Parts: sequence; structure tokens; C-alpha cells
Amino acid sequence: MEDSLMQLVSQEHIEISSDVRSGKPRIVGTRIAVEDVAVMHLKLGYSLVEIAGKYDLSQASVYAAMAYYFDHRDEIDRRTVEEDELVEVLKQNYPSRFQEKLRHLRNSYFSFLKSDN
Repeated sequence: MEDSLMQLVSQEHIEISSDVRSGKPRIVGTRIAVEDVAVMHLKLGYSLVEIAGKYDLSQASVYAAMAYYFDHRDEIDRRTVEEDELVEVLKQNYPSRFQEKLRHLRNSYFSFLKSDN
């Protein structure tokens, strides 16, 4: 009989929509993905209370995001690695025009300095 009283509480805080953030699980009503909260907390060192305050989120939703992350850690981490690898491939195949222009300006500047001596 106790089983009939169980609820999935993360459903009130975490949602997945294929048309928002490429279907990543995110905090309901926002574009903040579970992955974003995990990175801010685990890699950047923000407390969950700080994240809630910084993005005007309920503490419950931020804690639910971390609970969801730990329940689905392998899947979320695998997807993050795949996305990072894709970004690296895109950077190599499609260099930034801005970076190319900066590199050209630096080279011109240093060439100017060398010729000035």
C-alpha cells in the first residue's frame, strides 16, 4: 500500500522538451539545463544557494537539478563530452574569422616593431 503513495518529485522541477536546449533536461520554465547547474556547482565551485540566487531560481529546483544530475550522471557526462568533441571539430574545420583577424593584426604589429628597430 505504501507504494501507491510514491511520487516522482523531480517532475515538478525538471523538464525535457525536444525544442528547448536540444532536449537537455532543464529547470522547469527556464533554459537552465541540469548540466549547467552541475558545472557551476561541481567545476566552478558555486554553492547551490548561490546558483539559486544568481539566476532567481527556487532552491528546491536547483537541488532537484543536482539530484537529477546524480541520477543520470553517466548519460549527461557522455553527452557533454560528445558536444565538446563536436565543438573542437567545428573549431578546426571552421576557424573563427575574428581569431584569424586578431592573429593577422598581431603579426602585423610585431612585424612593424621588428622593422622599427
